[in-house]
Amino acid sequence: MRKEILLNAFTMNCAGHINHGLWTHPRDQSHRYTRLGYWTDLAATLERGLFDGVFLADIVGVYDVYQQSVDLTLRESIQLPVNDPLMLVSAMAAVTKGLGFGVTVNVNAEAPAIFARRISTLDHLTEGRIGWNIVTGYLDSAARAMGETALGEHDQRYDRADEFLDLLYRLWEGSWDDDAVIRDRRARVYSDPARVRKIRHEGKFYRAEAYHLSEPSRQRTPVLYQAGTSGRGRMFAARHAECVFISPPDTGVARAASRAIRQGAVEAGRRAEDVRIFAGLTVVVDRTEKKAKEKFEDYARYASPEAGLAHFSAGTGIDFSQYDLDEPIAYGKGNFVQTSVDLARARGWTKRSILSGMALGGRYPLIVGDPAQVADALEVWIAEGEVDGFNLARTVAPESYEDFIDLVIPILQERGRYKTAYGAGSLRNRLFGEGDRLPDRHPAGAFRAQAEGAE
Repeated sequence: MRKEILLNAFTMNCAGHINHGLWTHPRDQSHRYTRLGYWTDLAATLERGLFDGVFLADIVGVYDVYQQSVDLTLRESIQLPVNDPLMLVSAMAAVTKGLGFGVTVNVNAEAPAIFARRISTLDHLTEGRIGWNIVTGYLDSAARAMGETALGEHDQRYDRADEFLDLLYRLWEGSWDDDAVIRDRRARVYSDPARVRKIRHEGKFYRAEAYHLSEPSRQRTPVLYQAGTSGRGRMFAARHAECVFISPPDTGVARAASRAIRQGAVEAGRRAEDVRIFAGLTVVVDRTEKKAKEKFEDYARYASPEAGLAHFSAGTGIDFSQYDLDEPIAYGKGNFVQTSVDLARARGWTKRSILSGMALGGRYPLIVGDPAQVADALEVWIAEGEVDGFNLARTVAPESYEDFIDLVIPILQERGRYKTAYGAGSLRNRLFGEGDRLPDRHPAGAFRAQAEGAE
């Protein structure tokens, strides 16, 4: 049986996400991001295409490294303004039955016990379709917005996130027994006090004494997404992540990252197949190769490579505006996206070479072609990149997803590469086929076992 491709729609609660400038295209509807109908229509479209999920990115700061200013960010809507992604989930879930939701939330912006309740609430309301993309942040502007002077040291942010997760596992997995909720009207017992316990945590970064405020949801712990592929980021993913999002420029880099991630999971006592890996891609498709190229050229007229460069500046901490097009760039170490910096240094990227790869204003690999050509390219990524699926970045919204669903999905289905119906159960069960809950071999299982052994 051929491996089925997994698909997420990669978007954000804003007008400009990855492929910058395309909000100016006359057919683009992303300016409607403040309207609920924009999101419910998108959810229904993705459900029609049997997408596994919609992956909602987020930031809690602004991109102010390029030109040492936020001016271009505001003019080009480079993920600003940006609204809260969690607010979208209930409405999108109400018009779908199978679509999953991966929501980005920064651990440094949340109180663990309150965040645990918010996610459990969404797991209840979606009937087990919620996932959480765990991020530690990379913007000094976000740290300043939360009252800190600057972003914490890179590896320490992951140390803090490890502790954050341990506390959440105690709340999600250990506070309530599966049979704690009785709902016995005659005996006037909704929950059995003997089967609910207080969680006490005293750590380096967090202190808590709390009962989890929500009764057990279908998944308890949401599907865990993570996008860090630095050395410390891979260690974190090896322990926690079920789905890892990578942004490789080609299949060779994807293959190396995929193998390292899976090996890390094995070394952490899990299985290589316990992790699903998604690569970021942009696709422009039409019924013929000629029409696809014409569509790409049309899109490119509205794109802003400079906005893409400003986005890349924020990720690397380097103000590229101060460099000439072919001037060597000093890529140093810092607290930003280390994999982006390391790749740029290794390949000797100049300002010109970075801009040349952003024809649509974004940095993800680009596939342009007819449906069969696109399907062929995706299969190459699966085979040579050793990934499980893709986060498809939007171009002109929503037509880029409509085009993919109408033109590419049928080809993938004919080849046995894509499902023809949603599977049963929760998002986790559809991704892994082993039930709704995290397996015991995951670190969360230890906190479940502790709870079962408690008096």
